[in-house]
Amino acid sequence: MALLLRNVSCAVSCDKNDTVYEGVDIFINNGKIEAIGKDLYIGAEKVINCTDLICYPGLINTHHHLYQMFSRNIRKVQNMELFPWLKALYGVWKNLDDEVVYLSSLSGMGELMKNGCTTCFDHHYVFPQGNSDRLLYSQFEAAKALGIRMYASRGSMNLSEKDGGLPPDSVVQTTDEIMKDSIDAIERYHDSSFGSMNMVAIAPCSPFSASADLYKQSAELARQYGVRLHTHLCETIDEENYTLSNFNKRPLEYMESLNFVGDDVWYAHGIHFNDSELQFLADSGTGVAHCPISNMKLSSGVAKISQMMKMNVKVGLAVDGSASNDGSNMLEEMRVAFLLSRLNFGSDGLNPYEVLKLATVGSASVLGRDDIGSIEVGKCADMFLVNRKRIELVGATSDPMSMLSTVGLKGAVDYTIVNGEITVEEGRLINIDEEQLSEKANKKVESYLSDLL
Repeated sequence: MALLLRNVSCAVSCDKNDTVYEGVDIFINNGKIEAIGKDLYIGAEKVINCTDLICYPGLINTHHHLYQMFSRNIRKVQNMELFPWLKALYGVWKNLDDEVVYLSSLSGMGELMKNGCTTCFDHHYVFPQGNSDRLLYSQFEAAKALGIRMYASRGSMNLSEKDGGLPPDSVVQTTDEIMKDSIDAIERYHDSSFGSMNMVAIAPCSPFSASADLYKQSAELARQYGVRLHTHLCETIDEENYTLSNFNKRPLEYMESLNFVGDDVWYAHGIHFNDSELQFLADSGTGVAHCPISNMKLSSGVAKISQMMKMNVKVGLAVDGSASNDGSNMLEEMRVAFLLSRLNFGSDGLNPYEVLKLATVGSASVLGRDDIGSIEVGKCADMFLVNRKRIELVGATSDPMSMLSTVGLKGAVDYTIVNGEITVEEGRLINIDEEQLSEKANKKVESYLSDLL
């Protein structure tokens, strides 16, 4: 579709020059930005009057667990830290099926899109009863229905309690099963072309749920197929104690011994790195997904994101699993990331515009993509727009580069555009019926959690 954004009040590009456009038109055709300038008299199938709208690049979520949408805000686990929290919820997640995954993916990604997110990476690692293909298929179908870019993972766990790991037998698989399913997932779903809507990463869950052999084989397989690698790392002191006790290595040193480092790898959380390890991340090109709200809720700690960025470590932003965040809102994540950094690091913390770049071009870099993350001619047309005249923004729009991190946004964005297609209009998802989805999803939640609530 040819789309013309007419007279955009302000467009914060997040490009290399930090360009901010005022009073420009943005012409979009075949999913790409074809022109940015004043008075572009170009025919388009749809024209949006953007006189009062501020335009931003689409937000990019670098770590999520969408299936956890159906196990959030559970009273019994609210005050737990990571290890006991996981143990309590494994008994719920063992009952996952394709309907739970489909509806939770629709709900979670729908919430993300209503808050300006255009690309979602999901770390799915629970495949009970060997139903790998059905669950990934459900995720890609949900993404297609919504119109969001989907970056899925073939996550995995093979280290159960009897083997010295954390999860029970009911949610793990053998390494051979995982490798077969991983090949199937890559060959069936991964598209590495410019503007891809479907991508796959290989993602063992964590050092306390995946064996050394699984990490090694995953790294070999991913590099054979040219796909990226992902895992949780340095999230808690418990994890650090686990790798020291079992392998006599700190978590990053352990990953290095397994060849699970490099510019095709990114870790979720990355809280407990020391200075020399941060330098190693920078030198090796290994990335980090920052999940501030989850880290706060589970009392995991505060990642040194401002230091990472000064050292040129690749860093992106993420909401993490809904059950450890209880939301799927990248705008909320941005404001919390800024405030948490200010609280802990003062003037050495992140500035508000750095947080916006963290959630856009920074996240794109972590995912290995240079076709999204900024508003530039030739890039994919992924963006969102906010009306500057809404009452929540009175007195706040003089610095649109900082506004989303300092003031934040209460309520949905006005428009979300993905690959040149309008997916949210006037704050509503346009490709699905929100009320019908909510009703159907809540009914499924009741049956899914019937033994726990």
